[in-house]
Amino acid sequence: MGRPAGWMQKFTGRAAMRSPGAPSLRREVERQFWEQIATGITSEKAAEAVGVSQPVGTRWFRHRGGMPLFMSNPLSGRYLSFAEREEIALLRAQGVGVREIARLIGRSPRAVSRELTRNAATRSGKLEYRASVAQWKAELVARRPKPAKLVTNTRLRQYVQDRLEGKIHDAQGREVAGPRQAPFIGRNKPHRGDCKWVNSWSPEQIAKRLMVDFPDDRSMRISHEAIYQALYIKERGALKRELVSCLRTGRALRVPRARAQAKAWAHVSEEVMISSRPAEAKARAVPGHWEGDLIIGLDRSAIGTLVERSSRFTMLVHLPREVGYGLIPRTKNGPALAGYGAVTMANALKKTVTMLPAQLWQSLTWDRGKELSDHVRFTIESGVKVFFADPHSPWQRGTNENTNGLLRQYFPKGTDLSRWSNQELQAVAHTLNTRPRKTLGWKTPAETLNEYLKSVRQPGVATTG
Repeated sequence: MGRPAGWMQKFTGRAAMRSPGAPSLRREVERQFWEQIATGITSEKAAEAVGVSQPVGTRWFRHRGGMPLFMSNPLSGRYLSFAEREEIALLRAQGVGVREIARLIGRSPRAVSRELTRNAATRSGKLEYRASVAQWKAELVARRPKPAKLVTNTRLRQYVQDRLEGKIHDAQGREVAGPRQAPFIGRNKPHRGDCKWVNSWSPEQIAKRLMVDFPDDRSMRISHEAIYQALYIKERGALKRELVSCLRTGRALRVPRARAQAKAWAHVSEEVMISSRPAEAKARAVPGHWEGDLIIGLDRSAIGTLVERSSRFTMLVHLPREVGYGLIPRTKNGPALAGYGAVTMANALKKTVTMLPAQLWQSLTWDRGKELSDHVRFTIESGVKVFFADPHSPWQRGTNENTNGLLRQYFPKGTDLSRWSNQELQAVAHTLNTRPRKTLGWKTPAETLNEYLKSVRQPGVATTG
């Protein structure tokens, strides 16, 4: 025997609502999550900070396209919080009256009475107030999504979509297809994947051009932010998500501003900038100051390169694969098994340093790669001071860049560098070190370095041949 129609509305003043199922995570928790995201941390760390699982945090971030919108704003004090609802539920269970509850939580009796009626649980056929159910009902009723302008204005939507998805044509007006586009799967563009060839305008260009093309039509106006929201937020339903591949960045998710502005090279401090390097290193006055980098090959293979600034003497660092590479699936923030992780790189450099006299190792200038983020430990254990070049300034390590170009004769791009043994690498280094250089007066780097060692009454270097 079922309940009579309209019985819930008689009790609560509301029509029947769908079953909430398992208690959901509250909006307040999601707001805290977006506050953490605004600091620049990842969705996984933000989820951990607010006490939810990492998959939940990732789902929140992807569902909103990386754009918190109203979730970034604090909840108005006009509405009851979950803590207040918990207090109401406890006091109600103790038999406290409505006016006393209102006095204790600092709300009006009318607000408490309405809360106990409209948001009460009714599955038992009578009113039972539970904080989790009340919060779920309040959040569900509070949703009043406003239809997006691109949904209601078909003409405007077609204008925006045509300029986002415009085709490439040659001078004769013939369409040029370009590369075959990978299917859109809701994620960012694949690494070094082909982009769609389109005559795409940026959202800002579209928004500004509307004012030129329709100066008197106020209905043909939209902000570039609204276009981004239509692309990134699936529930807006105005533009196809696949159109993100037409954007220059190809991002399927918005990158939070704090994360985009976060310091990319946290391991580089002011004390280890190239501006703090000794003047004698810049002048190439005496040997002992080196430049270093990696040359990268296929399948995350790499070889370390070290070049002495004064003599151009070259040393190659063997970086074999770590145990388990190719067997253990790659995981985010997992172990660096490719052979040039921070710890592995520091250990390999320390081993290389011992092959020459200590006086030939005064400083090492590296690019900003994170493979040398363990430089502090390397300096303590080896005594070699490490300095880092400025961002996007390869000329500050010109000697090393030039040498890397020479090494590509032996290790071309797009080849697997892990196949070469340490003995083979040293053979290539020996070849470069015994090749005459114009900048050295047609002497070889090995001869130049040996002459310096003899001048300071040190024995010759066996590795120079």
